[in-house]
Amino acid sequence: MTSFEAKEVARYPMVPIRDVVVFPYMMVPFVIGRPSSVLALEKALQGDKKIYLATQLDASVDDPKPKDIYSVGTIANIVQSLRLPDGNIKVLVEGVQRARTLNITMGEGYVLAEVEAEKVLVGARAKESVLTKRLNNLFEQFAKLNPNINYDTIMQAARSTDPDRLADTIAANLPVSLEEKQTLLEIFDPVERIEKINELIEVEIEKIKMDKNIQGRVRKQMEKAQREYYLNEKIKAIQKELGRSEKSEIDELKKKVEDAHMPKDAYDKAVKEIQRLEIMPPMSAESTVSRTYLDWLIAMPWDKRSREVKDLKRAEQVLEEDHYGLDKVKERILEFLAVRSLVRKPQGSILCFVGPPGVGKTSLGKSIARATGRKFVRLSLGGVRDEAEIRGHRRTYIGALPGQIIQMMKKAGTRNAVFVLDEVDKMSMDFRGDPSAALLEVLDPEQNHAFLDHYLDTEFDLSSVMFIATANVLHSIPRALQDRMEVIHLSGYTELEKLNIAKKFLVPKQLKAQGVTAEQLTFTDEAVLEVIRSFTRESGVRQLEREIANICRKVVRKIVTNDERNFRQQVDADEVRQYLGIPKFRPQLANRSSEVGLATGLAWTDVGGEVLMTEATSMEGKGDLTLTGKLGEVMQESAKAAISYVRSRASLYGLTKDFYKLLDLHVHIPEGAIPKDGPSAGITMATTIVSALTKIPVRKDVAMTGEITLRGKVLPIGGVKEKLLAAHRAGITRIILPKENEKDLRDIPPAVLEQLTIHLVETMDEVLDLSLEKPLNLAMLKEKKSEEYTPGVEHKNLPNPNESITH
Repeated sequence: MTSFEAKEVARYPMVPIRDVVVFPYMMVPFVIGRPSSVLALEKALQGDKKIYLATQLDASVDDPKPKDIYSVGTIANIVQSLRLPDGNIKVLVEGVQRARTLNITMGEGYVLAEVEAEKVLVGARAKESVLTKRLNNLFEQFAKLNPNINYDTIMQAARSTDPDRLADTIAANLPVSLEEKQTLLEIFDPVERIEKINELIEVEIEKIKMDKNIQGRVRKQMEKAQREYYLNEKIKAIQKELGRSEKSEIDELKKKVEDAHMPKDAYDKAVKEIQRLEIMPPMSAESTVSRTYLDWLIAMPWDKRSREVKDLKRAEQVLEEDHYGLDKVKERILEFLAVRSLVRKPQGSILCFVGPPGVGKTSLGKSIARATGRKFVRLSLGGVRDEAEIRGHRRTYIGALPGQIIQMMKKAGTRNAVFVLDEVDKMSMDFRGDPSAALLEVLDPEQNHAFLDHYLDTEFDLSSVMFIATANVLHSIPRALQDRMEVIHLSGYTELEKLNIAKKFLVPKQLKAQGVTAEQLTFTDEAVLEVIRSFTRESGVRQLEREIANICRKVVRKIVTNDERNFRQQVDADEVRQYLGIPKFRPQLANRSSEVGLATGLAWTDVGGEVLMTEATSMEGKGDLTLTGKLGEVMQESAKAAISYVRSRASLYGLTKDFYKLLDLHVHIPEGAIPKDGPSAGITMATTIVSALTKIPVRKDVAMTGEITLRGKVLPIGGVKEKLLAAHRAGITRIILPKENEKDLRDIPPAVLEQLTIHLVETMDEVLDLSLEKPLNLAMLKEKKSEEYTPGVEHKNLPNPNESITH
């Protein structure tokens, strides 16, 4: 066993150091810059030039606490110090003795450490001698394998009969991690320390040998590949001399290229690539790249076309079978087919279906493909932000592939497929490029006959493809891209249309999917209407289909549980509530009376129209206006314009001229977590403000939409069809619209229009006269009243409904 002197306890100025472990007998230079460390150094220089150095656990900590510093460090002598121009001090120290930290305190701006040091006196001489000899041998072997170790210099410094000094000198120069060096520093017993160093050196020697073995193996593989290449060339030469003509892979590729009927440019590239492939080593990575490129060229449908069906009656029948309504879309598709039946090489047509989710945009593409006898492919562009997704990567990149356009054409296998570009409005861009810009060439009939993919690097004709893009909104599609497409708007379905879609498509589909026959389960019209009104609120029919599927599953469970094979049930409205539970939605006007400061507005969203309740209240205050409900800038400006209009007509409304100084107004639009913006709520907010100030209730059965000016004019707005369908779904019967939107009423389904009373207005006075329950005493109210729209009657500025319209 090794014996130690009595433990010495002393106090020294302390410097926490980063990324280095200082061992006894080791000369180490480093830079001191922290104020506390500089003061500790100066304190040590004023005394016996001894300083205590301990390593930080985390070098990134600028102000380390005791828990951030290792508990064992080194007492060192300051050999030299030099102050640098930037204020830091460069120090050269020599380690003297390892010590254990007992306590750390703060002196006068510096760290003071109380440490306990132990000095080795006598050890187990026989064991020390054996271990020391082994250490010398291992380190000599390690130094010869590692050229970065200067063995002679280190051994000269470590040449000593003292095993403690030898162990520390070698430990300081080992290429091991900081944690392993700190572990060696914390071992006070030199015998134990030498054993640990011997283990570390043995591991490092094994690592070096393993690395050399790997390098040797790689070198042999390279030599083997060169040898194989030489022998292959020899074999080719021998076969040529013998006149043998065995069918090789190259011959197969040449035949496939001839059979692919490529254009001249693509054919020349394929032939050139085969010539390159012939002289390449079969095992080389470059030959794999060439084969893959040739496979893509051969697989493309250069001259393959589907036999197109030009029977308009069959096409119309298919469209009617697959979709209910959508007359405009069907009409445009049939026009396209009619043109193709007369023109041999018609120009490509690019359609863009825009509408809320669930109205059948994508499924229309499938129906068009079925009606025309073409192949159908679909590419989802939602979230695509890399231009290479459209055009592909150049072959210089590892793992390069063609873009999605070429990949989908290969999948279709024909040049005249129906190609649906789904969610074209969901694309984005980043540093990798703008995919919407790459689509400009794809969707331009004047350019897409020579589409150039980066991977193929040859032109491919897309002019025979029927491209159909789908989107929920237009504003996020770049204008240049919109200009290349014929936009067809699909509005939300009416209640009657949803009923027919459910009966004709959704119910039979879900009965088949859930394993129920039409004899076992039927739905009454009232049951379907109950699902539409109480369990869905959407422009499309996706949620309606999910709820019908939910009812079917519950019926299936009842059949299986009770083993009722002869089960028969007709689901009515009451049973819908039993199966689906509490209604998720309620009629928005049911059981609601007319209220002061509460008006019904109409809004357009990405998923169709919505009814927007608008509230206003007044209270004593200082004239502040509060707007809540997550309103956008344009909507806030509309509210301010409404306030200014009301203030300008205060005397006409029976208000004091300084009411705005005495009252605070708060305008709120519920569902505050949903962002709202746009000017079309102007007249709605003005009506709620007037109602709140005059205490006159707003009629509960009136909904309105329109932009307001400071002079009280009502300006036209967009999304009329979606807004009126939303009002119809909510059970509202009277609508206030701007007079200039009269022309938009032609797009409203007649079944909906017959149930609505629409008032066309030009001024805010007309709006208040129609919406408030009691008339205001307007001394200046114009004699002109609002015009009521009646379906079937020709109005001024309104096209005759019986005349045809060209879109």
